[in-house]
Amino acid sequence: MGPVIGEILPLALGIAVSPIPIIAAILMLLSPNARGTSVGFLLGWVLGVVVAVVVFTFVSSLIPEEDEDASKPISGVIKIMLGALLLLLAVKQWGSRPHGADEPPLPKWMTAIDSMTAGRGLLLGFALSALNPKNLLMGVGAGVTIGSAELTVGDTTIVIAVYTVIAASTVAAPVIAYLMAAQRMTGPLEGLRTSLVHNNATVMAVLLLVIGVVMLGKGIGSF
Repeated sequence: MGPVIGEILPLALGIAVSPIPIIAAILMLLSPNARGTSVGFLLGWVLGVVVAVVVFTFVSSLIPEEDEDASKPISGVIKIMLGALLLLLAVKQWGSRPHGADEPPLPKWMTAIDSMTAGRGLLLGFALSALNPKNLLMGVGAGVTIGSAELTVGDTTIVIAVYTVIAASTVAAPVIAYLMAAQRMTGPLEGLRTSLVHNNATVMAVLLLVIGVVMLGKGIGSF
C-alpha cells in the first residue's frame, strides 16, 4: 500500500494546487451567501474527486495483467499517454501566462458567484473536480495506479481516502478557516485571490510538466 500512496501523491497534489477552484472558493467566501455556497462547493469538490478516482480504479482493476513480477504493458501505455497529454497541457498553460502586471481574465462563470445558491455551488464543485480535463487526467492516473496494484478492498479504500484528503485540502482549508473566523479572514483571502489569479498559468504549467514527466517515467518503467 505504501508504494501506491507514494505514486498517487504527485497526482493528488496536482489537483490540490490547481488555482482556479481555490479562487472560486475564495470568491464564494467573499460573496453575500458565503457560508452556504462555499460549503456546497466543498462538498461537490470532494464528491467529484472521489467519483473520478473510484470509477477509474474499478475500470483499471478489470485490465488483465501478468503475474506480479511481469511487465504491465497495458497500464504502462495508459500512463505514457497520460504523461504526454499532461506535457501538452503544460505547454498550453505556459503560453497563456500573463506578461507584466496585468491581471489575466477569469472564467466568465465566476461573475455569477455572488448570486449562487448552495446547490449550484455543489454542482460547480463537482464539475470542476470530476469533469475538468486536467483533474480528470489526474483521476485517471490515480485510478490506473490503484486499480493495477491488486490491493485489498480495505487498502484500496485507505489509498483513495488519502488521495481525496490531499486533493481537497486546499479548497477545504480556506472554507474551514472562514467558518471558524469569518471576520479575520476577509483581508487574507482577498490577497490570496489576487496572487493566485496572477500566477495561475505559471503554477499549473510547472506542475503539469513535473507530473507529466513522472507519469512518462512510470509508464516506461512498466515494460
